[in-house]
Amino acid sequence: MRRVLVIGPSGAGKSAFARALRDRTGLPLYYLDLLWHRPDKTHISREEFDEKLAALLNEPEWIVDGNYSRTLETRLLAADTVFLLDYPVEVCLAGVASRRGKPREDMPWIETEEDPAFTAWIRAFPAETLPEIYRLLEKYREGREIHVFHSRREAESWLKGAFL
Repeated sequence: MRRVLVIGPSGAGKSAFARALRDRTGLPLYYLDLLWHRPDKTHISREEFDEKLAALLNEPEWIVDGNYSRTLETRLLAADTVFLLDYPVEVCLAGVASRRGKPREDMPWIETEEDPAFTAWIRAFPAETLPEIYRLLEKYREGREIHVFHSRREAESWLKGAFL
């Protein structure tokens, strides 16, 4: 485990899981949200994002936290380990609500209110995004360790067992 992806819907706890992996492995952790977003809530161009992502993926070791479906196939090709947090929508929405008003190391601003478009995206994730993630995971299964968790308990249990 040297090149790790942590993917799943917003609010699932990808960043918390990625931090736990970082703390246990010592691998450097990169947040795609920090790569894409600016503190003023704008974002860099796709070209600049792709250049920065390519440079990051060329590093020998990393944990990359984030979905960004457009670049998932590129990241899968570079990864040796993938963690998919496939949690129920209500768990993810509760996760988003619980972090409102709190500073986070994975985001360049503090979310202060519900964003209806963001909530709609999370609600649509199982039908609109997840099937493609599973298709790509199957396509690139060979040569990769893939873990799919359906609850926080499963993820926490894996973390405890893997690093005894």
